[in-house]
Amino acid sequence: MTGQRDRWAELTGGQAGEEYARRFARLAESGQDIHGEATFCTTLLRPAARVLDAGCGTGRIAIRLAELGHHCTGVDVDSSMLAVARREAPAQEWLLGDLARLDALALDTDFDLVLAAGNVIPLLAPGTGAAVVGQLAAVLRPGGLLVTGMGLDAAHLPLAEAPVTLTEFDDWCTRAGLTLGQRYATWSGAPYTDGGGYAVSVHTRPAT
Repeated sequence: MTGQRDRWAELTGGQAGEEYARRFARLAESGQDIHGEATFCTTLLRPAARVLDAGCGTGRIAIRLAELGHHCTGVDVDSSMLAVARREAPAQEWLLGDLARLDALALDTDFDLVLAAGNVIPLLAPGTGAAVVGQLAAVLRPGGLLVTGMGLDAAHLPLAEAPVTLTEFDDWCTRAGLTLGQRYATWSGAPYTDGGGYAVSVHTRPAT
């Protein structure tokens, strides 16, 4: 991003959409719950809330949130992923864009919740994390929530080591005017303990 390829593009070559969709289809067919992120977010939202799925991929989460009655916009830098999302839910809004340059998309600034799941944060282009978090915070309404899920070790990432620590991420959020409200180890709400390999974080933009 911002002139550099993000780590996701380096890993996939920007052609991962169909295989990514097939992977989750296989998980669903095997009986696994593939909607944990959407279920988690719904517990935080009022009815018919406005959600931005940042790094939406094939739209799995945004489509489920729409089915649950929310108004969802998806943004991703990978056109192959968005092609799947547009095919699966053509009535929803899917935008091709760089998360470090969200302002270029002229989005509204009153989203109730911005979601960055699927290791979006660790897979950003090196050096862009603080800018991306600032952009995500800027489109939240006062009192809105930034919800993120991120691996913190090689076992939870498609990388040899984690490029971002929770301390660094929380610092980016603080600089963007956000406050940490809750942190979990899973999308099902298991408690997070220091040193854990995965973190689901809920940061809030102050109401005033």
